[in-house]
Amino acid sequence: MTGPRRRRAFLAVLAVLMVLLASCAQIPRSGPVGKSKDEGAGNPNAPVFFPAAPRAGSSPETVIEDFYMAGSGYEDDYPVARQYLTQAQSVTWKPDKRAIVFREAQVVKSAGENEYLYELDVAYSVDADGVATQFPPGTKETIPLTLEQVEGQWRISKVPDGTAIPEETFKVIYGAFPIYFYDPTFTYAVPDYRWFIKKNTVKSMTSAVLAGPAPYLRGAVVSAFPSGMKLARESVPVVSGSAQVDLSAKELFDASAEDRQRMQNQLALTFRDQPDVINVQLRADQDLVRVEDNGTVLPPVVDKSVPARQIAVSNGDLVRYENNRMTPLPDMQPVSGLGPHSPAESPVSQTAAFLNGDKTTLYAIEPGQPARQLTTRSTLTGPSFSPHDWVWTAGPGANGAAEVVAFKPTGVAPGMAIPNVTLTPAWLSGRTVKDFRVSREGTRALVISQANGKSTVQITGIVRNADGVPKDLTAPITLVSSGSVDQGVWVNSSTVAVMSGSASGTVVPELLSLESGEPQQLAPWDGLTSLSAGNGSEQIYGQSEDGVFQRVGNGWELQLKGPTEPAFPG
Repeated sequence: MTGPRRRRAFLAVLAVLMVLLASCAQIPRSGPVGKSKDEGAGNPNAPVFFPAAPRAGSSPETVIEDFYMAGSGYEDDYPVARQYLTQAQSVTWKPDKRAIVFREAQVVKSAGENEYLYELDVAYSVDADGVATQFPPGTKETIPLTLEQVEGQWRISKVPDGTAIPEETFKVIYGAFPIYFYDPTFTYAVPDYRWFIKKNTVKSMTSAVLAGPAPYLRGAVVSAFPSGMKLARESVPVVSGSAQVDLSAKELFDASAEDRQRMQNQLALTFRDQPDVINVQLRADQDLVRVEDNGTVLPPVVDKSVPARQIAVSNGDLVRYENNRMTPLPDMQPVSGLGPHSPAESPVSQTAAFLNGDKTTLYAIEPGQPARQLTTRSTLTGPSFSPHDWVWTAGPGANGAAEVVAFKPTGVAPGMAIPNVTLTPAWLSGRTVKDFRVSREGTRALVISQANGKSTVQITGIVRNADGVPKDLTAPITLVSSGSVDQGVWVNSSTVAVMSGSASGTVVPELLSLESGEPQQLAPWDGLTSLSAGNGSEQIYGQSEDGVFQRVGNGWELQLKGPTEPAFPG
């Protein structure tokens, strides 16, 4: 379908868009607990599409186009879309298996009799658990279809499971929602963003939590729910503000009191933005299971914050930059002879790290001790600390392959070996790592790499042994940026700021979010060479030869001239 034709079709669909009443969803207030037929909450104002039914005399091409447009009519299990299928295919077609979101689409005749291809420029692919994969413009996918005539009308007799909908429709019907898991110590909550139809999200969220984390987080995070635990019924009703989660009884009763508390906390976090959910009830065979809070289980930290101070370089030495003034680092020996660059500070101790002048050697320093050399390579990324006091960097190994290395220098006596780990993930093969930044809760890392002149922004999970020692990086997800980038920082638990630094050109930083596929461009500024970020998008700092600037509204405001390469702890 051509662009104008697709847009006309979309406008025709919008013409029959009906929005639910603004009042809250009707919740049964009487009858046996657990017998409510309410499918669970979501957005009671979520739009409902009423797509067009098949038209007599439509060509095969029109039937295919209208069938996929009817994928917007999700209520009651896609009844209109099924009318475009033969009776046999209508019974077996599973629309919830996958949603392909396209920018442009066209129908092409293929070689076989009555066989066609639906050719798509794909923007996203969303699997049955709501895990979305972003694709840059120009990414192609084809869907094969076979048609036959039924009582003189063309109907689809063979089609893969799943739907394909225009990007504009997708943004109206679907929303990005965080479900939550834990770091392995159960200290921090880690968001795992999924895309669900907005109408009935509580059931979708619950099923996704029970199914476990997205592939890029598997092994890096943990769940309070054991593998194999299922919903005992195919709904999660919300009655008087309580989400009633009916679970398989054996696994629930086998769990410890602490585990049940963590289960309830995990679901409460997951549902916290659902307007009609106030609390969570765990149930077994529809009977309430009381969760005892004996004070041993603390709620996890959500969106971990960083201290307000920054570490920076001034007059060739490390300094603290806070409240728009500089002070010496407490009890730190001078390192000006090493030409420090790209400084970093631990969020949990006073350990600092930095690169030397040509950015080939990584050093760590603690109060009262001289700097210690950790590694030397032909080039290194700026150091980044996790809350476990491991400091990370990346650079080529002896054979030139990309390696990610981590050291734990804190508390190691002078002359003693510093624990370290070298990781060589296969997905970095042939790539040059430009930046590596650990997330605030320590379970993920932002990785910016380049190959053949093209940069890629990815989020990977950090897998650790039982003793907390890093052992692997998961296959990552990719965030789509508008252009080439070579550095980035975490802004909060779901957003990173990235840019390509330039001392002489105009730089346009961007915000990339796990909850949105659209990069958000910040105000352009000349000569930005480094970025730092505190707690949220209003605490983003950029540095140029004119000084340190803070993002204010839709612009940049000079803070202080003197410090360079400021960085918040982490």
